Amino acid sequence: MTLSIRIIACLDVTDGRVVKGVNFTNLVDAGDPVEMAALYGLEGADELTFLDISASSSGRETTLDIVRRTAEQVFIPLTVGGGVRTVEDVDRLLRAGADKVSINTSAIARPELIADIADRFGSQVLVLSVDARRARTDSGFEVTTHGGRQGTDMDALAWIEKACELGVGEILLNSMDADGTRAGYDIGMISAARAVSKVPLIASGGAGSLEDFASALDAGADALLAASVFHFGIHRIKDVKNFLKSHNYPIRTVATL
Repeated sequence: MTLSIRIIACLDVTDGRVVKGVNFTNLVDAGDPVEMAALYGLEGADELTFLDISASSSGRETTLDIVRRTAEQVFIPLTVGGGVRTVEDVDRLLRAGADKVSINTSAIARPELIADIADRFGSQVLVLSVDARRARTDSGFEVTTHGGRQGTDMDALAWIEKACELGVGEILLNSMDADGTRAGYDIGMISAARAVSKVPLIASGGAGSLEDFASALDAGADALLAASVFHFGIHRIKDVKNFLKSHNYPIRTVATL
């Protein structure tokens, strides 16, 4: 049976507000996270991803109150990330209403955290967020941390392979170079990651035209995440789904606003 393609709306949150920029910089306010989550749920998003993008860089935990209020408003899977450092952090987020938890910086600092979380809660709750950019590594892609602020000299594809072995359930692959540009997903990065990933691959960064979504699927993505094109009204979720369905991609359609 062919699984349906998932369309995921992403809420990058800092100081209690949704923000969006280009290449992780020049952030502008995009709205209230709880209100936007509720709207995307009604519009037919298959999942929501809530990323507290300043939690790791400022050394604090994800804001649990916003997570709770968001979870109360949506009835689709909710992934939460940002500032997750321990198994206990994951437990708190799941109890607050998250269905899945995304980790990045903490896993790079202590890779065994992936196995610890998977052993405790199951791989299905764990998403590894890989913020990658083109660089002089073996594969040509480098992992970054702290919301894209710090390089690591780690090869992104080698890291994805290791994370799969440790028990991660999904890979959220975000192209720093394409992020917020609306110039298209990084097809080369998606194809390269697909070749080494044994788990579902979520493509993120660069969605602009409707054709961009199809191109990412053709490159090997299992799910498509977007932010600015939804936040600023470039496309509605139903437009993306209708376009993909008309091109014979397996899409879950629902009654939407």
